[in-house]
Formats: sequence, C-alpha cells, structure tokens
Amino acid sequence: MLLVTQILKEEGILPFSRIRKDMVELAGGKGANLGELLSQGIRVPPGFVITSKAYSYFLDYNGLRDQIVSILNEESSSERASERIKALILSSKVPQDLEEMIYSSYDELVRIVGKEVLVAVRSSATAEDIESASFAGQQDTYLNVKKANLIEMIKAVWASLYNERAIEYRKSKGIDSSKVEMAVVVQKMVNSRSAGVMFTLNPSNGDRNFIVIESSWGLGETVVGGKVTPDEVIITKADLKIVDKRISRKNMKIVYDQGKNVEVTLNGDECERPSISDEEALELAKLALKIEQHYGMPMDIEWAIDADMSFPENVFIVQARPETFWASRSKEKVEEKKTQPSERKVLVKGLAASPGIASGKARVLVDVREAKEFQKGEILVTKMTDPDWVPVMKIASAIVTDEGGITSHAAIVSRELGIPAIVGAKDATKVLETGQEITVDATRGVVYEGRIVSEEPKPEQTQTGVSGLSRDVLLSLFPVTGTKIYMNLGQPDVIEKYLDLPFDGIGLMRIEFIVSEWIKHHPLYLIKIGKPDEFVNKLADGIARVASAIYPRPVVVRFSDFKTNEYRGLIGGEEFEPEERNPMIGWRGVSRYVSQQYEPAFRLEVRAIKKAREEMGLKNVWVMFPFVRTTWELNKAIGIMEDEGLRRTADFKVWIMAEVPSVVTMADEFSKMVDGFSIGSNDLAQLTLGVDRDSEILGRMGYYDERDPAVLRSMKKLIRVAHKYGRTVSICGQAPSVYPEVTEFLVKEGIDSVSINPDTVIYTRRLVASIEQKLLLRKR
Repeated sequence: MLLVTQILKEEGILPFSRIRKDMVELAGGKGANLGELLSQGIRVPPGFVITSKAYSYFLDYNGLRDQIVSILNEESSSERASERIKALILSSKVPQDLEEMIYSSYDELVRIVGKEVLVAVRSSATAEDIESASFAGQQDTYLNVKKANLIEMIKAVWASLYNERAIEYRKSKGIDSSKVEMAVVVQKMVNSRSAGVMFTLNPSNGDRNFIVIESSWGLGETVVGGKVTPDEVIITKADLKIVDKRISRKNMKIVYDQGKNVEVTLNGDECERPSISDEEALELAKLALKIEQHYGMPMDIEWAIDADMSFPENVFIVQARPETFWASRSKEKVEEKKTQPSERKVLVKGLAASPGIASGKARVLVDVREAKEFQKGEILVTKMTDPDWVPVMKIASAIVTDEGGITSHAAIVSRELGIPAIVGAKDATKVLETGQEITVDATRGVVYEGRIVSEEPKPEQTQTGVSGLSRDVLLSLFPVTGTKIYMNLGQPDVIEKYLDLPFDGIGLMRIEFIVSEWIKHHPLYLIKIGKPDEFVNKLADGIARVASAIYPRPVVVRFSDFKTNEYRGLIGGEEFEPEERNPMIGWRGVSRYVSQQYEPAFRLEVRAIKKAREEMGLKNVWVMFPFVRTTWELNKAIGIMEDEGLRRTADFKVWIMAEVPSVVTMADEFSKMVDGFSIGSNDLAQLTLGVDRDSEILGRMGYYDERDPAVLRSMKKLIRVAHKYGRTVSICGQAPSVYPEVTEFLVKEGIDSVSINPDTVIYTRRLVASIEQKLLLRKR
C-alpha cells in the first residue's frame, strides 16, 4: 500500500509542465499534447492531468475491475453494459488521499490564476492519437465546472470510458475495453475577451517573411466561421515589427453564457475599437515563431486572450496545425508584391470555396446568355452557377458568386477544376465592375482591389504530374490502404491531368457535364427529332474516355441527376420540363426514370452504358442510381435497365446513392437489391436536418453541417446494416473532401471506400493510412 501511495504521489497527478508527448500512456492523448506545447514555451491554459495511474488506483480501491469484466461478458447489449458500468463507477467513492490530491492541485491552479476559477474537465484516453485531435471523441468533456462539482465530474469522465458508443467502437475494432484506461485533463476555462487565428506566412501570397493575425471580440468561432470581418495585423518575422494594421467594424461577438454559446450584437465603441492591442499581437507573434520553429513548417494557429488574467499570461494558444495550401506547393522564393499591404482595399468577402489566388480583370455576368463576351483568363463574377456555366468556368482564372455555400455548384466544380472560388459574397455583382482589376484570395474569401499578387507566366506542362513533382517523389508519398480511395469526376477531358494521382477508381462520375457541354440537347427533344443515337454515342464516348484511361480500375457512373430547372436549360428542354417550386426535392433521380414521360430518355442512358461496356469492351464501368426514395421505384428502374440488356453480374456492380433518409431506414431491404451504397453527404445532411444547403443564412448560422451527430449516426447505421448483408459502402459527397474528421470517423466505422475531389486525393490517402495504422496498433 505504501508503494501504491508513493507511485500515486509521484505520478497520480501531474501539472502540464511535467508532461511530454511520449507520455500518452500516462497522460492520454490530450494531456500529452498540451504538455508538449508547454515544453516548447508555448502558453496554454493552465491545468493538470489526473493520470491513468490515478484511474487505476480508483478502480482497485473499489474493486471494480473484475465487476466491469463480468458485466462486459454478461451483457450482449452494449447499452445495458454501459448503464451498469457507469452506475458502478459513479456510485463508487474516490479514495480520500486521491481526492485531497485533486483538491490540492485545483487550489494550486487557483493560486496561479489569482482567483476562484471554472475549469474544463476533459477526457484524455490512453488510446487517443497525440498527433491530431481525434474526431467525435468517444468520451465526455464537461465545461465550466466549479470546485464543488469537480470530483463528481471527474468520475463522470471516467465513467464515459464506458459510454455505449465507446464500447461499440472498441468491440467493432477488437479492442479489449477492460484494458483501456483514462486520464483526465483539468484546465482553466478560457474566458475569451478576444480570439482568432494567425498564420506564420502571408496566406494571400505565401510570403514566409510575415505573420498575419486575425482577431475579433469573444470566442474565436466568429473569425474561424467567417461571421465577422476581423481586425488584421501583419508583423515581420525578422524584427517583429507591425507593418500593417486594419481595424474592421465588428457587429457581433460570441460569448459563453450559462452553458451555451450566445451571439451578442455589438454597438457603439466596441464595434470600431481594436480587439487586440499591439503588445498582445507581438506576444502572439513570438509564440507563433516558437511553434513554427518546433514543427519546422508554416503553421495555422488558433489563439485566445483570457479576460480574467493579466498580460502576457493571458495570451494562450488553443490549437496549432500545419498550414497546407502554400506549403504543399513547394514554391520558390516569393517575389516582392507590386502592392504593399497598407495599400490593399477589400472590395467584397465571402466563403472560401476552392483554395487559390488569382489576379485579373473582372467580368460581371448575370445571365449565361452573355457568356460569349467572356475572355479566357478573366474572373467570372455572377450570382450563382449551374451546369450551363461550366464552359465559362473552365476558362476563368477565378470565380466569385453572390450566392451559394461550400456545397453549391460553383464550389464543387471550381474545386474539381482547380480554380480559386469565393461563394456567398452577397453583392459582388453590384460592387465589382467589368474590366476592373481585382485579386481573388480564395484561401481567405476576400476580393481585393488591384493586382496584389505578381503574376508569372505559367509554362505549358509537357508531362503529367502534380504541382511539378516528379513521379518518383509522388510515388514515395502514396501509402497502401485497406480503405479504397476513389475520386470524383465530372469533366472527362481532365482525366489526363489526374492520372498520376493515387486513386483506386472513380467513385462518382457525373454525366451531367457531358449532357450539358457535349450533348447540350434535352434527350426527349433528340428523340422527338429522330436523333436519339446522338445522345447515346456522345454519352458513351465521354464515359469511355475516363474508363479507358484508368482501366481496369472501376468507374462508377451515376445516372443523370438534373433537377427540372436544370433540364429546362438544355436545348428543347422547356417543352418537356415543368416548373417546380422546389426542384431540389422534386422530380429528380429515379422518380424520373420510372415516369412515363422520362422513361424513354432513361433508356438512352442505359444504352450508352451498355455501349461502353459491350461494344467498347470497358467492363470496368459500373452504375449508380441517384436520389433513391423507395424500394418499389428502384425495383422498377432496375427492371428497365435489365430490359435493355444490363444485369448485375460479378463484374457489373449496381450501387445506389444514400441521400434520402429512407434509404438508411430501409437499408436491409435495399441491400437485397444492389451491390453497394454511396453516401451523398450533401443531400443526406440537407434532408436529415431539414436545411436548404444553398441557404447562405442558414449556412452562416451553422445549421447545414455534414458533421452533425444525426448525419453521422445515419452513416454509421448504413455501414452496419450493409455489411450485415455483404454490401459495400462508399461516400461521394463533399464531407470527406472538406472535413478530414469525417473521413476519420468513417474509416473507424469500417467504410469500404471514400470518393473525394482530385485536390484532396493524396492528403486523404495519407490520412486514411495513418488511421488504419493506428487501429492496427491498438489491436496488438
């Protein structure tokens, strides 16, 4: 017992200052990461870690180990096992000596801060990843905890190790729940007076000689989420001098009040007053340099200034991660800008939808019929795009739209084409003028007056590759993964550009681009004028261009998913398309194929697939039905396809999109009809949450989020049911391309493949490989 007491005194509770990154087994992932930052002189909110040794002592003191093992063996239901184990832990007493140590550590924290504080009590499991924040943590965190509730909340965190979702997760991955231990981080709540982000390079041009700080009042969510135009401070690295400062009008802030984040409207002096002082900005710059030096690369850093503490102890780093946009391009030294920072004038701001920077002349077009005036290399400024705009988008140097979110047509196509794009800029078509020289900074969502970035002639590429890297260098970056990495594609003529990317196939080939650009006519109109073969031949040619280029890797061709308003835009379309008030949930997808009006056109699509497979010998072409609602309509659509001579075989897979919640609900029945599912996270989120994904207002308020627990739970359920019936599950929505944490969640849940945009293929393959490696190590 004396030995246990001695170990407990030495390792039971540790301040952050005694923790390093290799102490995950003792301090857990979060605790080890905080200690590592602090060891490098980086100021993090003060606190301490109740280590896994203390947790182990608690279990042994109360004789809980054998009881927990017995419950896990007895209960087949994870829900019931969770209830019993958590009740057992919560009803057990924390040993008096450990309790005294906890209170003593809390009192020391109060001494450091100078007054009674609220703390965050965070889980820090020993199985967590220290290198990156794990997504959707399996355990719990409690905020704004008072001293009187501290012991209760620590036990609640310990108990959360046996949350139902945590037990299920470990069970699915073959991890012994009785072997996993828990550390607990107790940390002062940061009462953010001001917060924001900073970069150890200039994000507008990649210049590594500067540190750029963005700041606003309250929590950092206002800056990170683009809810305000932040103050900006630019500091030189060489001598830490402020060379530019821009103070914006900040109309609101977010504060933590009575258990939730609250938006507060700002009036008067606070709107116009700088949210960060010069000395605070310089202190942040010093911390940024230390972080960059430690990690050896440009960094993207989140920070906060605590209202309860005095300078400089109140300046904290909340998160630090590598900057990826400019660092990945391995550019040579950046030339000096033609325009100095102090001369920049912001014209409009919006959502950064497709990263990149471009300067040129604006061309404001409000109607696609004016597109003939557009010149190659100009910047397209319009209200919103649809498939009719694609020919113009392909020759634009950048795109700015008044409306739309990160999953709008303009955003998706721009990312696929690799064109900088800003969406949801509100009044860009009114503020910007045709012929005006502007710079589009789509890494930050800002349009500046004039040419801020020096333009260099771009040499024609004489060989395939990505970012100028050699094939050998690229291959060295490509790990092998058990989860297949597919790629989304809509433009057949850009496939050559991506052949060196490490993808396992095309998980989503959209044919809408072929129809709108190559065919241009409504299929029913072509049937009416006696030219149905024109549709079949051009569609087959477009599919074949992709399938032959990557053969024998699969190409999953999605049957057309135009909405009625988009079909009306095709030549001859007005005669056949009704005007719907809400085409997003109207006559689209399979409902068209089985309708008497459109069935003849659907048969043309099937014939094009058959031609590519049988006449052209491209057996790697599979098909996918979009926007499936019911089993009866799918059964009828498959019947039409079979009537045209296409039947499911070992080398001809039939998938359906899981976009409508009914597909998840009826996954067992759909599994009997198809070979696989592909999650359309855009529509699934929209229909699950009842949110118009193109609503700029709801998007800015945070309603449309593919990471919402309801959406993730649907994905998880689909994977489990599909696997029960031996069916595969993929995802081709925007979520894995935009949110790496969603990819991590899906890989952990056992998804078979992810299909992402070309610009994220390499990153995603490396991410998936690291997740899979981590899971394998945990099984040992």
